[in-house]
Amino acid sequence: MNGNTVARVLRIPILAVATLLLSTGTTAADPAPNADWPMWQFDSPGSRYNRNETTLTPGNVGSLQLKWAFAFPGAVAQSSQPAVVDGVLYSGGRDGKMYALDARTGATRWVFDTGTMLEHIPAYGLRDGPAVAGGAVYFGDNAANLWAVDAVTGHERWHTRLDNHPLSIITSSPLVFEDHVYIGVSSQEEGGGLADPLYPCCTFRGSVVSVDAASGAVQWKYSTLAQPTTRTGPPGPSFSPSGGAVWSSPTIDSATRTLYYTSGNPYTGTPRDLESIGAVDIDTGTRRWVNSLTPNDTWNVRCAVPPAGGACPVPGRDFDFGAHANIFDIGGRKVVGAGQKTGIYHLLDATDGSIVWQTQLSVPTSPLPIEGAESLAGIQWGASYDGSRLYVATYGANPGTLFALDPGDGHLLWRTPNPANGCLIDLPPVPMDPLCQESMPNAVSSSPGLVYEGSMDGKMRVFAADTGAILWEYNTHRPFVGVNGVPGIGGGLNGNGAVVANGMLYTNSGYAHPITTGMPGNMLLAFGLP
Repeated sequence: MNGNTVARVLRIPILAVATLLLSTGTTAADPAPNADWPMWQFDSPGSRYNRNETTLTPGNVGSLQLKWAFAFPGAVAQSSQPAVVDGVLYSGGRDGKMYALDARTGATRWVFDTGTMLEHIPAYGLRDGPAVAGGAVYFGDNAANLWAVDAVTGHERWHTRLDNHPLSIITSSPLVFEDHVYIGVSSQEEGGGLADPLYPCCTFRGSVVSVDAASGAVQWKYSTLAQPTTRTGPPGPSFSPSGGAVWSSPTIDSATRTLYYTSGNPYTGTPRDLESIGAVDIDTGTRRWVNSLTPNDTWNVRCAVPPAGGACPVPGRDFDFGAHANIFDIGGRKVVGAGQKTGIYHLLDATDGSIVWQTQLSVPTSPLPIEGAESLAGIQWGASYDGSRLYVATYGANPGTLFALDPGDGHLLWRTPNPANGCLIDLPPVPMDPLCQESMPNAVSSSPGLVYEGSMDGKMRVFAADTGAILWEYNTHRPFVGVNGVPGIGGGLNGNGAVVANGMLYTNSGYAHPITTGMPGNMLLAFGLP
């Protein structure tokens, strides 16, 4: 629904904030034209490859220096991947605010308050990455609202609630295509059975929604599964099927006008079409095909408390998809692929969903003594495709590893494990942080000759695209004072990916979660050449 909001815009004088800069300087070369990064996927096919970013090269990337840091007030995690357009960086905070910063200096342009931070507990605020198009900034929040804010002034254009379920949220980052915004809807109901064993689990259904970019009106809504039915009995009513959250961000093939999504696990029941890669007509929202890669993997957080029972009579292994779908061509054949928490990257025929190849990059092993923790060894948020190689990273695979695959047949070109000393603080050496993990859950990013991947050990690293050699790394797990005057600390890197735009590298730092843990933090860091 559209309407007024309690949100407000705070304007900040740029010169006043700029005096707090950590460092100054410009890049060694002028950035390539149109080297912006406008949305999480980078482009409609979801390549996460900025082909126009040619300022950073394998020869000079080792000279990257911290240019500025921005601290998000009161946060223990930062996972809204920035968008960079026309010299402005946009990123949301766990405080429910969208921030517009000068991309070169970090100086605040404006702050928009959605007023939704405390609508759910825990207060995740803004988690997805914004998309910038047509002079507007589009993003979702923790109450399943989709917002459109003027990119220059920070004033609201509209907001629309995409799902009325009280535990629905948005972690999917929007994709803007032909005056429409496409986005997935997810939920926190998966944890309802743990908080309350009498909770009538479960009624949420994941979806992908098409919204008019100018008005916020919903054009169509595609649900990942059928309406749940009621079953009565002790300890009370229950519902199935449910789940199928769309945590990931959609991608689109413009030639065939097809949207591709990936879906989560069922919370209850054994529906056929979840933990899948699916295809939908972008004009009508009608299903074209769905390939369920792990059928009947029913799981909710109640499964994490042995023995199974209540809302979790037969626990699955939580092998849902968090990664987005990559669309590309091999030998004139249109294909779509995605990594799964099973550790498998699946490549399918984009026309009918049939399997082209599958490559197992990690073996599901449990780092924790709970049902479903096996999924933490898999592929978490997404891969990058640069036209020659497909880059995929694994999460807690003992250790997490960055891989380059041949897109034609999926065979391994190179692999670079998380360095064994990754959890040692570099200056000076101190004992390992107990929350540190040698894991690479982040979505991978790339530019010509370079691959970017952060780790839960707090390091941001840049790799050579042809060999996988580490060309640069920076330890973000340290204290900072932001250019906004707020003190902060960096931590684990999770829930987003690096952004490379106009000769700069941007990364969030800090991640804490009650189950998967991680080193907390509240930073956005910007790096450039001397």
